[in-house]
Amino acid sequence: MSETASKAPGAVQADPGRWKALVFIALAQLMVVLDATIVNIALPSAQQDLGISDGNRQWVVTAYALAFGGLLLFGGRIADLWGRKRAFVVGLVGFAAASALGGAATNEAMMFGARALQGVFGALLAPAALSLLAVMFTDAKERAKAFGIYGAIAGGGGAVGLILGGFLTEYLDWRWTFFVNIPFAVVAAAGAYFVIREPEGSRNRSPLDIPGVVLSTLGLVALVYGFTRAESEGWSDSLTIGMFVASGVLLLAFVLVEAKVKAPLLPLRVVTERNRGGVYLSLGLAIIAMFGLFLFLTYYLQVVKGYTPVKTGFAFLPMIVGMIAGSTQIGARLMTRVPPRLLMGPGFLVAALGMLLLTRMEIGSSYTTLLLPAMLLLGLGMGTAFMPAMSLSTQGVEARDAGVASAMVNTSQQVGGAIGTALLNTVAASATTSYITDHIASASSGPQQQLVQLEGMVHGYTSAIWFAVGILVAAAVIALTLVNAGKPDMGAVNGSGAEDADEAVPVPVVAH
Repeated sequence: MSETASKAPGAVQADPGRWKALVFIALAQLMVVLDATIVNIALPSAQQDLGISDGNRQWVVTAYALAFGGLLLFGGRIADLWGRKRAFVVGLVGFAAASALGGAATNEAMMFGARALQGVFGALLAPAALSLLAVMFTDAKERAKAFGIYGAIAGGGGAVGLILGGFLTEYLDWRWTFFVNIPFAVVAAAGAYFVIREPEGSRNRSPLDIPGVVLSTLGLVALVYGFTRAESEGWSDSLTIGMFVASGVLLLAFVLVEAKVKAPLLPLRVVTERNRGGVYLSLGLAIIAMFGLFLFLTYYLQVVKGYTPVKTGFAFLPMIVGMIAGSTQIGARLMTRVPPRLLMGPGFLVAALGMLLLTRMEIGSSYTTLLLPAMLLLGLGMGTAFMPAMSLSTQGVEARDAGVASAMVNTSQQVGGAIGTALLNTVAASATTSYITDHIASASSGPQQQLVQLEGMVHGYTSAIWFAVGILVAAAVIALTLVNAGKPDMGAVNGSGAEDADEAVPVPVVAH
């Protein structure tokens, strides 16, 4: 870090224990990302054991998504107010307790409550983890390495969840998909408590913006629930439409309130700066494409190809390898040499190329010649793009806004996931129904009808994947046009980054 930067007002000194801290932050992030997919594999077994109806089973996923997505901005602001270390440790302990409750669930109400609690503590934990990285790693080269590791985990953790979920469900019991979080949380919390030392003077002690908390939480909950409901009830359902309208009104009111209050929950400067705005938008779009794909590939491998849950998990390994290579070997090495848009744009395009290969999927497609290269390209592209995106999302932000800026990254991912699952599922279901209607009459025997059903299913997946290709190309265009930051500055964390003209000279935040 340059001498000037280190003496600038509000500058953050490098923490000698930052690399040890990264281990525990990464472990916590892995646990949160794992949880998003690990429970999906256990869901059929849990549903049978607890007597959850088909109509209610979506709440195992929805209860978590609503609490997590709705409370992220509040969680990020609490981290800035309390201190990120404290928020991180409390989030971990709470997540472990909620996981224990989920694993011990004896009925559906207990399960739904546990999942909602996991979402609440996840919303505190996730922004605290990312903002700790933002304020602890101030040197550009070190920051690139740290975010490379974090980006690989954020991207590849979901696929690891498929493997771990498959093993636990197949060889132990679905309850272990919850209990497995406890050792992760205990180790990460203990490590964080003893190792992490948060830089002084980085808290935002302004009074809490209660109207902002209420409007953002209700607005995001309505948005996530609208998309979740659209998946199960359809886009023309009156409550679905009502949720989207309510969400629009609430979020518009939130923006108006944030523009006027003295100490906003989300300072608009965090999102209106073109680089961060470009990151949040392009990352959200990329997640829309990725979430749908995870779902389709899981069903394709298990239902069409007849893979076991464990074999399905291992089939995703090339994507994880690609993500780790893209994040740590391409993204981290080039991030200090080229502008972020030249990693993000091409990264999303390489991922789109992988998606494009998957549009050729058929019932008899070979894993080795089609799925393997497609997954490698997807992983490489996403890993390369995610890493600079994660870093840029908090670059140029004053340390006291780091929590809420980190929460915006998580919010774009969470909302993107809800949109991706609902939107692409609807496209796939519609294409499948249309295909089966057109072809079922020509199938005379039972086996032929079954074949048409499978062909219809694969046709639905490939139709939706074409949409995902378009979405990834749009993400690339946004990254290349909106993100105009140059190579990272050495003191970019606390507002000294030259790429952010409005915050080029860091000014201490005064509590109102």
